[in-house]
Amino acid sequence: MKTKYSIFIIAMVFIVACGPQKKSDSQESEKQASASEKMEPELTKVWETDTVLTTCESVLYYPEEDVLYVSNIAGKPTDQDGVGFISKLNTDGDIENLKWVEGLDAPKGMGILDNQLYVTNINELIAINLSDGSIAERYVVDGAQFLNDVAIGEGKVFFSDMNTGKIHVLENGEITTVAEGRDGVNGLAHDGNKLYALDQQGLNHFGMETPVVLNSEITGGDGLIIVNDTTYIASRWKGQIFLALGGETHLLLDTNESSQTADIGFIPEENLVLVPTFFSNKVEAYKLEY
Repeated sequence: MKTKYSIFIIAMVFIVACGPQKKSDSQESEKQASASEKMEPELTKVWETDTVLTTCESVLYYPEEDVLYVSNIAGKPTDQDGVGFISKLNTDGDIENLKWVEGLDAPKGMGILDNQLYVTNINELIAINLSDGSIAERYVVDGAQFLNDVAIGEGKVFFSDMNTGKIHVLENGEITTVAEGRDGVNGLAHDGNKLYALDQQGLNHFGMETPVVLNSEITGGDGLIIVNDTTYIASRWKGQIFLALGGETHLLLDTNESSQTADIGFIPEENLVLVPTFFSNKVEAYKLEY
């Protein structure tokens, strides 16, 4: 009788011990499954400037000074009118110097190399000294029609001509052409090894081989950011921003043309996408979560 009773007690203890454990294992599996679900990428607005940045086309983050440079066309994008200017902002969107550099012709894309800011200026590439905003050099490009974006890589300055379909490079004071026949080429970026470009075919990269199309959905793009070797952010001028992530394309923002999304910038440490809104005359900052 005592043995039977002991066996019964042991069995009950085993059931009680195992019952809740099974439930806990199930709950833990559910938590792990939930955590493993992919979060839909999204942008959340953090700040925006006042509407004083006249036809702002490009925004560039410069980590060494922790400032933003913004190119302002001011006049028409194709006019050599001398009314364009470059602004300096802090990373909270406050204007530090609205007209840091003046007298430009529809300035657009920008890049920094050796303490100089390189800016496309319709038919020329301008080098501006960061120390005082003075113009150090003007590189006129033969046959240029609509010079647009700029990318820095391998100690070189790459820049696109959207109208002629060419990509040029400035190296050791000389300008040569590195790609032709790129219909509508605009946004450029460089990862230190390869040049990337947005054109009517999509997102491409240029190495020693034939250009490779990485994404054929983001066609006619304007600004391009390389987050890592599988993640890219791209904008279309008419108000769209995309995330190309591991072979998938996500639409992050669509203003339905109520505001433009031109040559975007990026602050990597904050995952902050910087959007010049062109005719809306302001820069907007969005937190990227993915």
